[in-house]
Amino acid sequence: MQPTSQAAERLAREFSFSGGPESMVAARQAIMDFVAPHCADEVQEVDIFLALQEALANAVVHGCGNDPAKTIHCSIVIEPAAFVITIRDPGSGFDVDAVHCGDEAVPNLTSSGRGICMMRSLMDEVIYRRGGSEVELRKLRVAA
Repeated sequence: MQPTSQAAERLAREFSFSGGPESMVAARQAIMDFVAPHCADEVQEVDIFLALQEALANAVVHGCGNDPAKTIHCSIVIEPAAFVITIRDPGSGFDVDAVHCGDEAVPNLTSSGRGICMMRSLMDEVIYRRGGSEVELRKLRVAA
């Protein structure tokens, strides 16, 4: 598969949202309004949408404790080869190494961890930084 030629240049945008649950829908919509026109197809758009939804939910619930006084920062970079979405919250993070997707030692994940495994299955790369309070979602831009 070949990279799409929809964007020959690099596009970038920064977003900031309240850490309260009421902001999630608007945050997701604003980000997808920027990303969706550059997706190769509906499958790619849905993959990004679902991973983004999970990352935002994690930032609101775990990073901000549903506190609207806290802020979530999101940067989007659309490169010719990939979408790069970085979400950062003010939380203390979590033990990233404790989540094992597809590991037989953890056959039935509780509600904690399933979203991380889902993001990893939908995106080409999921990288945690800052002790888990920042996640980078990377999706390659390939032709349909």
